[in-house]
Amino acid sequence: MRALPILSVLGLLGMLSPVERQGPQWTSVEAPGARSPLDRNLVAADSVVADWVDAGRIPGAVLLVALDGAVVLERAYGWSELYDYGPGQYQAWTADGTGARGIQRRVDPVRMTPSTLFDLASVTKVMATTLAVMLMVESGDMDVDAPLSHYLPDFRGGGKDGVTLRHLLTHRAGLYQWLPTYYYATNRDEASEYVRAQPLAWEAGEGRHYSDLGFMLLGLAVERVAGKSLDDFLRERIYGPLGLDWTGFRPLDGAAGADGEAAGPGNAGSRFASTSHGNPYEQRMVHDSTFGYRIAGDAEAWDGWRRRTLSGEVNDANAFHAFGGIAGHAGLFSTASELNVLLQLLLNRGAYGGRRYLNAQVVDTFLASTNGGQALGWQLQAYIGQASFSHTGFTGTLVLAVPEYDLALVLLTNRQNLGVDQDGLYPDVDPLQRAVVAAVIKGLRNAS
Repeated sequence: MRALPILSVLGLLGMLSPVERQGPQWTSVEAPGARSPLDRNLVAADSVVADWVDAGRIPGAVLLVALDGAVVLERAYGWSELYDYGPGQYQAWTADGTGARGIQRRVDPVRMTPSTLFDLASVTKVMATTLAVMLMVESGDMDVDAPLSHYLPDFRGGGKDGVTLRHLLTHRAGLYQWLPTYYYATNRDEASEYVRAQPLAWEAGEGRHYSDLGFMLLGLAVERVAGKSLDDFLRERIYGPLGLDWTGFRPLDGAAGADGEAAGPGNAGSRFASTSHGNPYEQRMVHDSTFGYRIAGDAEAWDGWRRRTLSGEVNDANAFHAFGGIAGHAGLFSTASELNVLLQLLLNRGAYGGRRYLNAQVVDTFLASTNGGQALGWQLQAYIGQASFSHTGFTGTLVLAVPEYDLALVLLTNRQNLGVDQDGLYPDVDPLQRAVVAAVIKGLRNAS
């Protein structure tokens, strides 16, 4: 434990709209009126997020910061759904950009709260799939250096026999980054068969090529070994035992949380951070040959695009259309506080609340640097010279931990609810994420 003057937020500071700004209330363990460097930088981090919301750069966000296992800042900002599609407003992406809008600001926008559920996008890769593989490794049911074909026997030929779980976890399997599996599959079985049949684009181990397909395969391998869905496996083995009532896939199925409220379509607007309006970005990935994705076949061969504002259903079209909402690369939903529990589990090397859930050596193995700033599943990045493990998601999400400071940070935004701009792009929240992390770490460095 570090002897730092930790300052805590009094109460949850959500429910604040951009026009209802007020500074966080702080209580110091020092003399009345004292301010530590950490205190000032938590205020700075809070202000950065509030300023982005006030300026209309994102509709809303939730920020949580925890030190030594204790939450020192938790706040909600803005709106969980500020824009939506009205009847007849849907516009698909078009090359001239005329389909970039077609949304309207709600007359009754839904406030963001600290307990709002977010579609985590690629954060699924670490908070679900990597975690599942860790559990399988601990039980002896998987080996990260075993070939994938040991678990998915038909993943063979064309160099695929040499692809290991380690290759997949570090994005070095040589697989394509992305393909629209829903063009070729109408259900999970067909999607699984299609992904397993894909050839390698590069030789296994030849460089890092970030791949959704690799994590789809990892999820399928876990399911085959476990004999149940990825969602059920995680619910039984880790989410349930940890008391994570709101972390999981397909939240609109209606499973009740701890407070008994069913997360069904009837209350989706108040419980979830809404994401995109249809899938205009993925439509462009398919239709625009200059966008960086090479898609074989007729782009007009499939037209099952969703024509609604997405709330409580996974944004990722592969996860939604081909995998039924449960996939290794995307589909997980959670809250900031429950994600913090999972970060604490890793910071404590597999222990939480006086109980051990994972072997410490397994945690160490998965968080160790491999090469190219990559651990097993996790991204290793240096923020102001501090080693960390983190992952981001396309919907605008970030989870990050800095072991040296026992710091856990969760920043969740609903950037997609703003819609795409004239170039077909969503707001870039990387500068926001970096500014928030920098402010917090600066305070920790100055206070130590």
